[in-house]
This record gives sequence, structure tokens and C-alpha cells, in this order.
Amino acid sequence: MRSQEANLAVEIDARLRAVASPERQRIAVTYFPTAMEVVGVSVPDLRAIVRDLSKRLGDAPAEDVLRLADAVIDAGAFEGRQVAYELIYRHRGAMAALTADRVEALGRGIDNWASVDAFAGTISGPLWTRGRLDDDTIARWARSPDRWWRRAAVVSTVVLSRESKGQAATRTLALCELVSSDRDDMVAKALSWALRALSQFDRDAVIAFVERHKSDLPSRVRREVATKLSTGFKSRRRPA
Repeated sequence: MRSQEANLAVEIDARLRAVASPERQRIAVTYFPTAMEVVGVSVPDLRAIVRDLSKRLGDAPAEDVLRLADAVIDAGAFEGRQVAYELIYRHRGAMAALTADRVEALGRGIDNWASVDAFAGTISGPLWTRGRLDDDTIARWARSPDRWWRRAAVVSTVVLSRESKGQAATRTLALCELVSSDRDDMVAKALSWALRALSQFDRDAVIAFVERHKSDLPSRVRREVATKLSTGFKSRRRPA
């Protein structure tokens, strides 16, 4: 790694620690248990750092941004990984330079739902939607023995549904079918999310899917999707 990327990785770590809070750290480690170091940075503070760095890296070569992301991920901090994914997402050249192998390398070490959802929401989901990751790659993740890769596959469909406005329902449901009987709670929660997201654009397709798999789907998925279809909310307890 070049000294410039190494220095910037150190700067990112220092800036995260400068705005960290012990209270946020305490809450975070109970909210998404992880082996990563959780520094304790709020989302607004993290995004302020990302915005500043994105401006500075706007004209940087794609490889420099990807090397920086690798360095930050390897440093091992939960928040650093979030920054790395956001910096790539905001850099057109870096996103365009990603291959399936490099995407999977960026997902190394994911071990909690928040990191998985950031990865799927900013990296794998957008690339799959744009045809830069093929269906076979996402399907392979859905069959993985690793719960986090299965979750990444399912959460990627949320981006696909949103950006295609439901026009890719067949692809979304083909992926959901691979995990329709998965009892791992992290995967079941993602499947519920995926079906609820698609229902905003294609209710009939989701209703048919749930009916077809009603004997296989975890009860959480059946309950939350039925509530979404009938009330528009995830649960019957409406927001205040």
C-alpha cells in the first residue's frame, strides 16, 4: 500500500476516535454483537467524515480508493468498515472497477447484521442491480454455510427492488426462494425485509410467493409480510 493511502487510513481512524462516545460504544456492542472493534461513532458524525473524504477523493484514481478501503477494513474497526464502503459507493470509478472477486474481498470478516447491510446496501446490491454482479454470484452467497453471506444475498434484493421499482421481481423472488425455509433469524429477518420491500411495487407477486411457500416460510416472515400487506407497516403497532 502506498504511503498516501496508509496515511489517510490512519487519519480516518483518528477522526473516528475523536468523535467517539463510550455510551454509544456500549449501546452499539449490544445492538449488533461483533468481533470487530466498535469505536462508538454516531451515524451523523460518521457521515460527516465520509462527506469530507469523498470531496477530497473525488478525482483520485479508482485503485487508490480501493486500496484505501482495504487498509481501513484491515484496521478492524466496525465504523471504519462503514466508511470504506461509503467511500467506494460515492466514487464512480471505484464502483466501476469492482469485480466479483473484489466485492467478496470487501466483505471479508463480516460478522454482524449492520456491517452486512452496509455492504449489501452500498456495494453488492447496487452492483447487482446494474449488472456488474451476476445472479449466479448472489445465488451462491444465498447457499453459503455462512449466515452473513446468506443475509448479504437477501438484503441485496432490497436495493434491486427499490432501484428497479419492482421490475426485477422475478430475480428477487428467485433469490428469496433459495432461503425460503432458512430458520436462521438473521436470514429470516432479511427475507421479511426483502418481501416487504418488493410488496411496495408488486403486491400480487409477493402474495403469490407467500402462498406458494406458506408451509416453508418462518413464522416471522409470514406474520410481518402479512401485516405489511394489510396495514402498510411492518407490525400492527404504528409509529407515534
